Amino acid sequence: MPVSYEELLSGLLALTEQTYAPYPVWSGSTTKPVQFTPLPKKAALRLWQYARDFDRQTKEKGCHGGAVGHTGLQVLHSLIFDFLNFATGRLDPSQAAIARKANLCERAVADALKRLHGLGILTWVRRCAESWEGGRYVRRQQTNAYAILPSTGWSGFCSPRDEPPAPHPDTWGKPPAMPSILAAAAMERRAGGTLKEAIRVLDLGPVNGLEAALARLGRAVLTAGN
Repeated sequence: MPVSYEELLSGLLALTEQTYAPYPVWSGSTTKPVQFTPLPKKAALRLWQYARDFDRQTKEKGCHGGAVGHTGLQVLHSLIFDFLNFATGRLDPSQAAIARKANLCERAVADALKRLHGLGILTWVRRCAESWEGGRYVRRQQTNAYAILPSTGWSGFCSPRDEPPAPHPDTWGKPPAMPSILAAAAMERRAGGTLKEAIRVLDLGPVNGLEAALARLGRAVLTAGN
């Protein structure tokens, strides 16, 4: 007996172990609470001084700045002195807020954050919040939770001997895997969404992937039914 498009789409949900929202958020975003690590002001100030030393040490002749870069230092300074709660370690500003404090555009902030992350100076956990709206399970993106890491883990920096060792990568808020587009489309239908809404979710997948093929099939089913 042939399987209908509705049955095919609904059956995709059985391929996943968890249920997810139909609203995409950044890959790797977690709804779990993040445990911030306190960073005393003196320790934070020492890391800031090390970052400036790092930039000077890696500056090449004829170049403007070193590995950290001018914008990287501006963003790090803003994170430490404008947003970091030294007592609790909480550090979760939006990129727009960092841009305002650092007097940079958001694109420059995003690039600087990536550079700081690549050097091992900064790490973050992407977060989202979950709720029910109109009987539908919804996830909304929240600001990242940041952590400034010990200088012993900075790539290419000769850290002083009295610095504590860098933490293992899995010890600071490792996020869970995020849902696939297929699972999100299936959830859309199970939550009462229309076929058009499910197709709209499928359109978020790769152009040449299974999601796109199912979206085309869904539109054909809709056209045939009109």
